[in-house]
Amino acid sequence: MTATPASNGRAAHGPVPIVSRGEDMAVAFGQVLRGLGLAVPIGSVIQFAEALGLVGFDRRDGVYWAARSTLVHRPEDLGLFDRAFAVFWEQHGGHRDGPNEEEPMRITIAVDEGDENDDDPDSSAPDDDPTLQLRFSATEVLRHKDFAAYSDDELHEAHELMGSLRFAGPPRRSYRMRPSRHGSAPDIRATVRASLRAEGEPIVRCWQEPGERLRRLVLLLDVSGSMEPYARGMLRFVHAAVAGRQRVEAFALGTRLTRVTRELSSRDPDRAFQLATARVLDWSGGTRLGDCLHRFNDDWGVRGMARGAIVVILSDGWDRGDPDVLAEQMQRLSRVAFRTIWVNPLKVTPGYAPLARGMAAALPHIDAFVEGHSVAAMEELAATISATGGRGIRSTHGGESHRWERSEPRARAAG
Repeated sequence: MTATPASNGRAAHGPVPIVSRGEDMAVAFGQVLRGLGLAVPIGSVIQFAEALGLVGFDRRDGVYWAARSTLVHRPEDLGLFDRAFAVFWEQHGGHRDGPNEEEPMRITIAVDEGDENDDDPDSSAPDDDPTLQLRFSATEVLRHKDFAAYSDDELHEAHELMGSLRFAGPPRRSYRMRPSRHGSAPDIRATVRASLRAEGEPIVRCWQEPGERLRRLVLLLDVSGSMEPYARGMLRFVHAAVAGRQRVEAFALGTRLTRVTRELSSRDPDRAFQLATARVLDWSGGTRLGDCLHRFNDDWGVRGMARGAIVVILSDGWDRGDPDVLAEQMQRLSRVAFRTIWVNPLKVTPGYAPLARGMAAALPHIDAFVEGHSVAAMEELAATISATGGRGIRSTHGGESHRWERSEPRARAAG
């Protein structure tokens, strides 16, 4: 009753025993989920086994909800969980009259690394044992994997995924006018030029309207010690934005403010990473978010960089400085920015609440509070940046434990 690992160029995971008792079923399914990259602690497996003792094994819905309520802790894991459970139940669901009636089963977890049609990875397995094969895409597993668990090779693959992201954002009105058939302002120059073809008679009247331009995107990345597990993955995201979009500015937040836009403009991600880390002298040091934002507002905000821009702060909210300073600077920033988004990699943690002093001080002055622990979370961030958005705080995966509302909407920046 063991599984033969998949081979033939695909990643596979080890033997998983399958028997009819609830404890062994819980352990086996927990191993399947871990093999697919889901975080399943031993306490959750124990709770699943206890739940099986209450709901039994006859009804699929009962077993499904027992597994989902105890083994799934992140909304983005539901897709993988549902697919794994469907195959698992099809081969092993329902009640067995006795242990002798259950045939030994082999489980193969095959992670596809390409689109080519390879041979059956379990072709060497004995023909007399039923086989349960779960096939998943390596890209899909990587998209949902936590940045803190990435290897160097996975960081390269993640950058390729994030390189395809688009950060359009809502446009802003420009002072420059553009021709329009339905414009509200007369275009005198175009009208005069057209009249020259009619011996000076303004037969054709031309109109114009205000044009549109891409909003500036400002990215502020926390590179303090507490962000070390996530800073590498997030820096790849910042590089993808700088290299793939016009009007993007990037800064590093630590004990000081460091502009890294020029360093991250290189098309080579490894070169950009080396230049940026060499530029930031306080990488993995302390963090003073309030002081850094104070300098940003004074040195760059007053120059117009943040006015009408989409400002994204990537930080866990841990701050050694005065929270009142952070609250004051966030209020200044929110008054001029079109939209302020805070990305916190810790938000995915079950039961998370913004209790850190810095996070609690900044929360009333942001428009969106989102996760940032994986490529999938970065894809949602790109969608949030591109959305027109409204006032007030919006939290992705907006369950009751993840929603915070502002009682009064703040004033918006013009444009």
